[in-house]
Amino acid sequence: MISPEDERELDQTPPPDPRRWVTLAIVVIAALIVVLDNTVLTVAIPSILADFHTTLPSLQWVLTGYSLVFATLLIIGGRLGDVFGHRRMFIIGAALFGAGSLLAALSWGVPSLLVGEALIEGIGASMMLPATLAILSNTFQGRERATAFAAWGATIGLGGALGPLIGGFLTTNYSWRWAFGINVIVAPLAILGALLFIPLGARARTRLAIDVPGALLVAAGMFLLVFGLNEVGKYGWWKPLADFDVAGTTLWPKSVGVSVLPLIFLLSAAFLFAFYRYERMRERRDRDPLFEFGQLRHKGFRYGLITAGILSMGQLGLFFVIPVFLQEAEHLSALDNGLWMLPVGIFLLIGAQVGGRMTRRINTTRVVQIGIVLEVIGLVIIAFTIHPGLTLVELLPGWLTFGFGIGFANSQLTNVVLSDVDPEKSGVASGANSTARQVGSALGVAVIGATFASLTARNTIDALRATSLSDSAKQAAISGVNASGAGFRPGAKVPPDVAAKLSHALTTGITHGTRGSLLIAAGFVTFGACMSLLIPRVVVPGVDDLDLTIDHIEIVPDQPAPAPAH
Repeated sequence: MISPEDERELDQTPPPDPRRWVTLAIVVIAALIVVLDNTVLTVAIPSILADFHTTLPSLQWVLTGYSLVFATLLIIGGRLGDVFGHRRMFIIGAALFGAGSLLAALSWGVPSLLVGEALIEGIGASMMLPATLAILSNTFQGRERATAFAAWGATIGLGGALGPLIGGFLTTNYSWRWAFGINVIVAPLAILGALLFIPLGARARTRLAIDVPGALLVAAGMFLLVFGLNEVGKYGWWKPLADFDVAGTTLWPKSVGVSVLPLIFLLSAAFLFAFYRYERMRERRDRDPLFEFGQLRHKGFRYGLITAGILSMGQLGLFFVIPVFLQEAEHLSALDNGLWMLPVGIFLLIGAQVGGRMTRRINTTRVVQIGIVLEVIGLVIIAFTIHPGLTLVELLPGWLTFGFGIGFANSQLTNVVLSDVDPEKSGVASGANSTARQVGSALGVAVIGATFASLTARNTIDALRATSLSDSAKQAAISGVNASGAGFRPGAKVPPDVAAKLSHALTTGITHGTRGSLLIAAGFVTFGACMSLLIPRVVVPGVDDLDLTIDHIEIVPDQPAPAPAH
């Protein structure tokens, strides 16, 4: 029963913004183009190499640079939104993103492509993505909040599945430059929509100091961490695979005997620890820290971030190894590869909406946990489904289970992470959420990528040794597999019967390598499921609390007090 005083207090709640659904559409489209930039170019590598007459190592910086800059600046971008307003940061970020895309679309070589795509777009994206989450967190309440986060989470996951399809279509039928040209069109429309429909929002109540030392420390630490994770395949975890060169100068020769990466990870840890100590000092002195570690007292925020990072490690495992299997073992084109990946995006989209509706019946944290379990089951199904000659129909059960799992988990995990964070800290909390996912993704690609390469080479060599080929042919093929891994191809002058045996051995190796990598990914997600059990029953206002009990509330009107008895 609600008393008249409580009823009047409830009546004072501001009505929902009538423009909120347009705001959601603008934010979702902006988030989509940010995520697409991570994946859309992967299938266009051969075309870019041919156009610029360059080499893969020089182009690799373009591919990894975007995620590197993006992950480095996410927390800073979120904090700037808390200080100056999230709509303002969204507009500035979209403008930078569009300008960088224009430069990349018109680029005349690797340096201009690097500046446009990796540097300018990366800075813009680091401002846009935390702002999108903060805007949703501050615009929606109750059941609608779960729906909004479901749409955002579905978009993030869908971008990973749509990227290869869109990139393959544009590269095959038009030009890889249109992968950036789309952003040049969408970014100005997002800016116009923000000016017309997204509320201005509140800036910080008092003028906050910009924590420059903290920004430099976290940027240096995150840069070194993500760089190290991205370069594991090139330099090796411990055993050195190549010299470490910067601008043509060898700073760490291979002859040292130890890879440069342990040093890079050590420096990263030192910078991040210094960032932690410095921010805690500013927090104790009430000097506006860049990241308020005191927010980690909220268990939903703390364990939600850890769970998000671990899940990203496993989720990216599938999106990394399955395209390689389809292209190298099933010999699909870039466009067909994207089409085979499309169903998981569709199931993800449906699952996100179903998960959002489930929050009306069960606790939001429980929806996340159900989703993670479905992800594990889906990964195991796919791992034991793949085989040479695989059909799309055979993949659909695994796609459905995994897609629904991501839809449930990703959308509502963000809701859980931000549910109990102080509203004025929503921007930096959103940046931390995205940073956890980016670091988890980079670590997942590094670990699972190394696992895939190792398993593929080992199983291919075992298959080669079991063939009836001559010893000289076997040894030549084994040398080729050790050098090229899954990219090994028999020479043009190899007899057809020998080429068939080599191709069969390689397909067998890739199949076993993919299966083992997916099981490793399932292990990561299982660990994430265990961590999710530490997330408390998070009460999302209007979803897990009032909205589920409103039918049992009786509103009692004001009545005059009874006359005193005589």
